[in-house]
Amino acid sequence: MPSISDVLRILSDEKGFVIFKSISNGDENRSELIRTKFKLSRKQYYTRMANLTRAGLIGKDKATYSVTTFGRVVQHSLSLTETAIDNYWKLKAVDSVLNSKEDHNLPEEERQKIVESLIDSKEIKDLLMAPKNDGYSRSEANEKSISGRKEA
Repeated sequence: MPSISDVLRILSDEKGFVIFKSISNGDENRSELIRTKFKLSRKQYYTRMANLTRAGLIGKDKATYSVTTFGRVVQHSLSLTETAIDNYWKLKAVDSVLNSKEDHNLPEEERQKIVESLIDSKEIKDLLMAPKNDGYSRSEANEKSISGRKEA
């Protein structure tokens, strides 16, 4: 089973990341096309493909690679991250308004209006509108499960 650091390490490699995105978007999934498109040597290509396969992000059926179910979940989180990056300055503006001393005790309705007016992505709006305790409790549960795995 891959760890979070394994997946992040593989996807932090720029060429590994673009190969994964290409396969997950269905752009190209044949070996020669991928190698040519990203100008990779055979060794560079096969090393990255082996890493993506070992991490469970992609699988191979004959000569065609496809994204696994696990890879689809990772792709979704990458897509959300890209949307957040595209909205970086809007998110900074939300932080700025919501964290200012005058607006520290801002009513929930006003907070929602600010987020609604600045953020276009429904998924990010939903995340920002979720009660803070929900986000923290999930994070704490994840931390406990991660720390539990390391200690075992």
